[in-house]
Amino acid sequence: MSTAIALGRGSVRLPGAGVLLAGAVLLLILLAAVAPGLLAGSPDAIDPAVALRPPSLAHPFGTDWLGRDVYARVVHGTAATLLVGVGSTLAASLVGAVWGLLAALGGPVADQVGMRLADVFLAFPAVLMALLVVAVLGPGTGNVAIAVTVALAPGFARIVRIRTHLVRQFAYVRAALDLGIAPVRVVLRHVAPNVLIPLGVLVVINIGTAIIIGASLSFLGLGAESSVPEWGALLAQSRNYLSAQWTLAVFPGLAVTVTVLAVSVLGRALQARSEGES
Repeated sequence: MSTAIALGRGSVRLPGAGVLLAGAVLLLILLAAVAPGLLAGSPDAIDPAVALRPPSLAHPFGTDWLGRDVYARVVHGTAATLLVGVGSTLAASLVGAVWGLLAALGGPVADQVGMRLADVFLAFPAVLMALLVVAVLGPGTGNVAIAVTVALAPGFARIVRIRTHLVRQFAYVRAALDLGIAPVRVVLRHVAPNVLIPLGVLVVINIGTAIIIGASLSFLGLGAESSVPEWGALLAQSRNYLSAQWTLAVFPGLAVTVTVLAVSVLGRALQARSEGES
């Protein structure tokens, strides 16, 4: 994953080729999400004369049944996909952090209630839990983001709760309490930073999971509207035209796969580094 270069008494670890490639891919994806117009033209330009064409120099990913450029639609769909993936993961980490801290610091009753509630949520696969939430709230991008947040938050809560119990046993935390420092101040200055900062690695790793769940719900017709070129929705729309042009499903699927793979590689590299430094 990385290369060590000795410098004097120490060494500097350089990222491996896989990590650098994953970082470059994520930068390109981020650019597509922030400024898609720099990479592609309009995703809604219709030209029936070139409908269902295979990939070519004029249309690198081919065209759909209305003659729209699939490359442009994949590029412009990046923002909608990442909005669910990144937004819901950040929301889940925030909800899970509060949930885990309250369970760990609220006493035995709060701990038992909080963790048994987490067990109920974790008893269901994340995709199924998100599907149940969307079934209650209804389809839409916002409801999908809420559903993914509900599905991922219990995992964050359990990890935060475990780490909080661990940090509470540190000598300097116990010494601060013995010296009469207010418990709230001890939590804010000593417990919370040691619990929440390492949570960043887990957030990165879970972004890939959130993207997969969000795309799956959109594929089932429960996510973005059909007019929005979100990757899961593009996959769903291509089902009716696979016999005429099978490449319609290839490139949105590749976009999901490459993004999740790049996020996973970067997340695992960060996890390995954090474990090596601890």
